[in-house]
Amino acid sequence: MRKNRLTYRIILCGMLLCLLLAGCGKQSSAGNDKVRIFLSLNKMDTFRKTLVDAAQAKAQAEGMELDYLDAEGSIENQVGHIKQAAKDQYDVILCSAVSRDTATQLKMSAGDIPMVFFNSCPEDKYLEAGKYMYVGSNEQVAGGFQAEYVLNKLSGKQEINVVLITGPKGHSATEGRTAGVKKALQASGKKINYIFEDSADWDTDKAQKLFTLFQKTGVQADCVICNNDAMALGVIEACRQSDTDFAALSILGVDATADGCEAIRSGEMAFTVYQSGVGQGEAAVDIALRLAGHGKIEDMEGLSEDGKYVWVDFEKVDNQNVSQYGK
Repeated sequence: MRKNRLTYRIILCGMLLCLLLAGCGKQSSAGNDKVRIFLSLNKMDTFRKTLVDAAQAKAQAEGMELDYLDAEGSIENQVGHIKQAAKDQYDVILCSAVSRDTATQLKMSAGDIPMVFFNSCPEDKYLEAGKYMYVGSNEQVAGGFQAEYVLNKLSGKQEINVVLITGPKGHSATEGRTAGVKKALQASGKKINYIFEDSADWDTDKAQKLFTLFQKTGVQADCVICNNDAMALGVIEACRQSDTDFAALSILGVDATADGCEAIRSGEMAFTVYQSGVGQGEAAVDIALRLAGHGKIEDMEGLSEDGKYVWVDFEKVDNQNVSQYGK
């Protein structure tokens, strides 16, 4: 009888131990299912902070882990960060490339980990549906919106003097926005004079210095088209210091930042284009989740026909609707 009881106890303990181990195994498996994302930022600014904050909030809401590092404009830093992310076995890497020309190097540094590029778009040949994708807004559309505003505002003029302040040379947003402006202006049939064109690298102070330099030429501009709001604000500051009449000079930006929208409300900036940092940040995390095997890429809103891009729409902003933006 005692022998039977002992045998029963041994069997019972064995069963309990198996159940306990199975339970532990399930907990471990759940932990391993948590998607881990690494975000490599080229360099922090107002717009990118909005994007990163939105990505972090989205990841947290989805129960994902998101870590990020700022490369501070250094290709070497960025490559090092991504190599470390590969060693740490993140599931997906989000990357705002310091230079779009480093796409191959960045992909090699990531090993087999899928990547979602944002803010700085590599050439199309470096992208691949379901593995190396880009999320952003179609930059030529932003430039086209700026040109459209200028042409409507100056519809009575057959000759327009344009100052063009651009972002960093080689940046996809610089190239796209500038090309969009020039294409739309050229299509108007008007005589377009680019009386000053230079890069201010997205920077307010550099743009202020450039426009101050231009003002010394004494040439009269009809509009100043800037690739982003930060540079437009630099132009505005130069105009303040020279007592320029803002009613006679249309200053345009892109991004619809809080400061940019305030400048529209005050009558110093004429027009900007809303680029949704929140929309891009959330979309980047959504793509990452799907690349990690949780959902289908094909269901993404804004997905291009070739499956390489997810587009977040630009929106026009002027004094008629600025109250809806920049908050």
